[in-house]
Amino acid sequence: MNIFSHILGLPRIGSMRELKIAQEKYWNDEIDLKSLFNTGKNIRKSNLKIQKEKGLDFISVGDFSWYDHVLHTSMMLGNVPNRYKMLEDTCINIDTLFRVARGFVTSEKTLHASEMTKWFNTNYHYIVPEFSKNTYFNFSWKQILEELDEAIKLKFHNIKPILLGPISYLWLGKVVDGKKFSKLELLDKILPIYRKIFLEFKNRKIKWVQIDEPILALDISKRWLEAFIYVYDYLHDKDLKVLLTTYFGSIAHNINTIKDIAVSGIHIDCVSENSELNIIKNKISKSSYISLGVINGRNIWKSNLKKIYEEIYDFVRYRKKIFISTSCSLLHVPVDLQLEKNMDINFRQNFSFAIQKCEEVCLLSKALKENKKSVLSKNVLKNFYKESNLYGLCSKIQEKHLRRNNSYDVRYTIQNKILNIPTLPTTTIGSFPQTKTLREARLKFKDNKISLEKYHSEIKEYIKNVISEQEKLGLDILVHGEPERNDMVEYFSEHLQGFLFTQFGWVQSYGSRYVKPPIIVGDVYRKKPITVKWSKYAQSKTNKLVKGMLTGPITILLWSFCREDISKYIISEQIAISLREEVKDLENAGIKIIQIDEPAFREGLPLRNKFKEKYFNWAVNSFKLSSSVVSDQTQIHTHMCYSDFNDIVEAVIRLDADVVTIESSRSNFKLLKCFKKIKYPNSIGPGIYDIHTTNIPSVSDMKNVIKKYIKIFDVKKIWINPDCGLKTRNWKEVRQSLKNMVIAAKDLRDKI
Repeated sequence: MNIFSHILGLPRIGSMRELKIAQEKYWNDEIDLKSLFNTGKNIRKSNLKIQKEKGLDFISVGDFSWYDHVLHTSMMLGNVPNRYKMLEDTCINIDTLFRVARGFVTSEKTLHASEMTKWFNTNYHYIVPEFSKNTYFNFSWKQILEELDEAIKLKFHNIKPILLGPISYLWLGKVVDGKKFSKLELLDKILPIYRKIFLEFKNRKIKWVQIDEPILALDISKRWLEAFIYVYDYLHDKDLKVLLTTYFGSIAHNINTIKDIAVSGIHIDCVSENSELNIIKNKISKSSYISLGVINGRNIWKSNLKKIYEEIYDFVRYRKKIFISTSCSLLHVPVDLQLEKNMDINFRQNFSFAIQKCEEVCLLSKALKENKKSVLSKNVLKNFYKESNLYGLCSKIQEKHLRRNNSYDVRYTIQNKILNIPTLPTTTIGSFPQTKTLREARLKFKDNKISLEKYHSEIKEYIKNVISEQEKLGLDILVHGEPERNDMVEYFSEHLQGFLFTQFGWVQSYGSRYVKPPIIVGDVYRKKPITVKWSKYAQSKTNKLVKGMLTGPITILLWSFCREDISKYIISEQIAISLREEVKDLENAGIKIIQIDEPAFREGLPLRNKFKEKYFNWAVNSFKLSSSVVSDQTQIHTHMCYSDFNDIVEAVIRLDADVVTIESSRSNFKLLKCFKKIKYPNSIGPGIYDIHTTNIPSVSDMKNVIKKYIKIFDVKKIWINPDCGLKTRNWKEVRQSLKNMVIAAKDLRDKI
């Protein structure tokens, strides 16, 4: 019996966020390229050692990335957007990669960054490849070979390189020149490059290569499915085994095609709902390997290895050629649980981060090889959940709790009369840059070096200054700037019951942007108001309206590591009830506009169409439960970003927010087409500039953008705002960008 252990990839950030620190220092000219490269090399070396020391049979290489792995694939294939090919230095290098991801300003023009969107149903983001019918490809970025040579030189064996597959790569990209054609027409340009890379692998004595084709978990057309047969027939080589890797969902619905693909093995995500392993058992030839992704790569709970052993035992004995693995890459979980020295042992013993998941994979593999379930006895999840009366509270929810008093049209008239909002009102999404003084004060407070009173005085000073800044800029609707918040989810979870927090549990969201997801370990409820004090204080400093700022129930749920003993729907209801209480308290405190952000709304959508409506029902109801408690004169906003709105636009309408603000600038406003097509009825604030780059659009640029919006939407229902929060920018960039935005809006307002 052949049973081998491997993983689909490790986090590439470093245990102490070394990559983020080095990236940002390089971007700020604080270190040179050599120092940046040394950081990457050290992280890769550490990840190789982790895999070897934990006992994995195959060592993954190629999971490292300077920004994201899809962008790496674009660079590898020489697919650089045409606007960047105009630069004098046409050689693809790491600066090219960063420019495509972050945008670039030359002496002559501003080059906008490529679009960024969610990686399937995760909070990881990728840079969207751009294609035209005449796109030229060549093997330009050879980092995969450099990393292989690096591992070989360090004397690692059984190396398994990882590549994003050519079909999924094309699927994930977009056509940019307006000429309609099938992206599959580009396959014949790409495949010779993959064959060339395969030859390089063979020259290095590589036996297995992992090719990720996650779109096989989707509902894809017959033409795209047939492309898999063509591609892997073309790439087939008897001396190089291909492990075709899928994740985030079942592939059972596509199994009749998958069984005929010329590969040596298939990886299956056995953790996702509806994995349907029994369907796959007899469909794939017994001469092929099956890689069982039985260790959850997206959550931090310790695996019940005994249960997994029992569930797959017969399958393993029947198939005989088996890999034991994680369900997906471990980039979605923190690096090392052992760093959490301050965590209560009663909680810590139930968790498993990336390094610990490698141990679980090896332990389960060992038990199966030796036919000894007894070796798994120490890997036991201990129940510590405490039930409360929240189940009874959730059961009392009625239909009337999920709707406003009147329809949007009625509310629109009432709000315009009472709130006196101008045409093309200007505002921001919520956060402003946090000063060094503020960050130091927060750290000192956490370390008990300053009093709560002193810390709060620093927050008040910041809010007062932010209100003053916005008034000087001429913004119509103000925000308090969120100085008290470290992260939009972590802050709220710190003030709700039922959450646990890590000290070093960082997970990459995109580029150098990391989040530290809280862990839901019990029933969620609110003991006292969270934001009311700061919103009320901000409103007292101005005669203009100040928005209350909340994070929505779906985003808090999905951007946390969720408990697994009850359904997500129950947890989202608990969060929604807590937020409902907060919304009502804000209204009672005189806050007339309340924004409930839901950037993760699209993220929770199941991959397959037949499961989507069930998700929409409970996700929409959770939002409405939190927001529908207010009177008609109180205006509810929501914000969403980096989503494919084509999939969710009808559900966005069902949210019944008075105003929805969205990201559209990176996508060259293509996301607005679906809102236009469906005739979105409520007010909308399409972001007019991208805040994730250093680029500062001119007044003229912004006016042109607003004019596009006026052609699509009723001008009386358009809001003018950046496409996301401003926390990641510096004050110089923020002031100039917002100044230009306000001038552009007011100039057009005066002409309407």
